[in-house]
Amino acid sequence: MSVDVKYRTRATATGGRDGEARSEDGRFAVKLSTPKELGGPGGDGSNPEQLFAAGYSACFIGALKVAGGQLKIRVPQDVAVTATVGIGPRAAGGFGITADLEISLPGVERADAERLVAAAHQICPYSNATRNNVDVGLTIA
Repeated sequence: MSVDVKYRTRATATGGRDGEARSEDGRFAVKLSTPKELGGPGGDGSNPEQLFAAGYSACFIGALKVAGGQLKIRVPQDVAVTATVGIGPRAAGGFGITADLEISLPGVERADAERLVAAAHQICPYSNATRNNVDVGLTIA
């Protein structure tokens, strides 16, 4: 598979799940902490699953807008995507993640919403990166 890269970014994490992460340009910086459910202390930091959920939900909205342009379906200003990301041990060893997206398209007829979501799921880079590797659920609110 070939990708015509239009944008590239870099971020560095130090200290693992109880450290910090920062983008190369310094515009993004986050303190990290391991959730209690994963054996950590909890705390006020974020975790990789939260960051993935935020990125996937934002990216999927972008894909909905591209799909809307292609399908000639107006995507409402108040479109919202809520991503729920889970993590746990895999039967095959190691850990895996799951993702469930709840898509809210106020004022869009159900059939059009289904077409938009299906098209966006083919367009979204996060969907393409996880396809056939991560269980992704799509629900139209």
